[in-house]
Formats: sequence, C-alpha cells, structure tokens
Amino acid sequence: MAKVPVFATLDPFDGMTAAHPGILESLVGGAWIEHGGEFLHLPDPMNGEIFLKTPDTRNLSKCIVGLDSCPKSGLHNPLKNPDRYVHLGAVCAKAATLLAEPEIRDYFTRLTQRVMPKSWNQCLGEVDVTRIFLENLAGDGVRFLARGFSNPGNHIGQESRGYRWPYGPVVIIAPFNFPLEIPALQLMGALAMGNRPLIKPETRVGAVLEQFVRLLIYAGLDPNDLDMIHCKGSVLGDMIESNSHQIRLVQFTGSSRVAEHLTELM
Repeated sequence: MAKVPVFATLDPFDGMTAAHPGILESLVGGAWIEHGGEFLHLPDPMNGEIFLKTPDTRNLSKCIVGLDSCPKSGLHNPLKNPDRYVHLGAVCAKAATLLAEPEIRDYFTRLTQRVMPKSWNQCLGEVDVTRIFLENLAGDGVRFLARGFSNPGNHIGQESRGYRWPYGPVVIIAPFNFPLEIPALQLMGALAMGNRPLIKPETRVGAVLEQFVRLLIYAGLDPNDLDMIHCKGSVLGDMIESNSHQIRLVQFTGSSRVAEHLTELM
C-alpha cells in the first residue's frame, strides 16, 4: 500500500481530489505560510476537476526582505562560513538517501505524474536523476564544486588566485515540463555556492517543488536559506523590475519570449 512520507502535506495516491483538493503553501522567512487570500484553482489534467489550490500571492514584500538579507558575498564563500559547504554536503547525502527509499521514490513519481501526465517511467526518471545528482554533490562534493585556482606569478612572492564566488540574492524561475528535476538541480546548485535563492515553480506543477523543499528541510536544510513562492509570473516579474538593483542574477528556464522580457527587466 502506498504511503505518504512524514514530511509531505499532499497525498497523490488517495487525495488531491475535487472533494478534498490539496492546498499549497509558500515558504517565506523560514516558515510555511498559510495563505489567507485568494487561491488559484488548478484542474486535474486527467479529468478537469479542481484538485489543487495554490496561493495567488500578490504581495512579495517579505520575499524582498529575504533578498535584502543576503549580501553580495553570499551566505558562505571560500573565506566566510566554509563550514556550510560541509553542512550542505550532509543535507545532499540525507536527501539522496531519502529519495532512494521505495516509498519516497514512488511518492514523488506519482506526485509528478498527477500534475504532469507522463508515463510512470518518465516521472520515475526525474526522481532518479535528482537522486543521482544529490549523491554526486553529497559529502565533499559541495566543497569541491567551489574549487578555485592559482597560477604562479612572474616574480618571487607574486601569484594569481581565483575563487568561485556566489552571486548572493538570486531568483530561480522553474519550468513546467520537468517539475522536479530542473528546479531541484538549479536550487541545490545555487544553495551549494552560497547564494540565497527565491524560487518560483511553474504554477500548474508547483506542488512537486514544494514537497521537495519539504524533503530538504526534513534532511537538515535551514528553511531560512531560501524562499519559495507560489504566485503568478506577472507578479514576480513586477517584483523583479522594481528590485532589479538588489537581485544579482535570475535563472530562468522557459520560452525565449519570456527570457527576453526578463532581460529587459534586469
């Protein structure tokens, strides 16, 4: 019998129905926010019935506070808080171990299938690719990813040294077609290098990323290390435009039209 993991808040096996739709939450300022405003009602792609309610967040002021809290030097870098490299390596190891458990593997496979109707094996492939990525990044993988370089100089006592440095406050906008794999890899890479990301999933498939973030927190990630927001793309776009001086980088996966628009906003 399929089971829902202890960290999860959605049941893709027996829940997420018209009678009992799943309700999504944003992670802001280290806490899951129970939305008190309007929701977007998402139809089940298989039958058209409403099966998920996602926050129609309009005010992103708390997300701006989160971006402001991270300096250009990041939450960590080779010269500041290097213990966080080791900590995040341990988080990756624990998260990979969890994704290898049959019940959790099946959970994310089925959840992905509910919001993005692919075959079981296609959805399972996303889960396995994410797990393998985390296994490769685990342990000293995070620290080694931050490896810099040095070159001998042209006279005694002189050398060139380079560090792999974070951007600091960044925004990740995830796509529709790979609800788990793409945002998971982008998010973990951003965190590993010391950035503090604000990540927005594609609205129709945001349930998957939310549950993955819950898994990461269960695996030891500090919930203050990121914000995850459910909102319309236009709302986030307005926030990016008005705070472009604070956002060091936007990682966007999607259409070239939207990418060009974001480039203009930045």
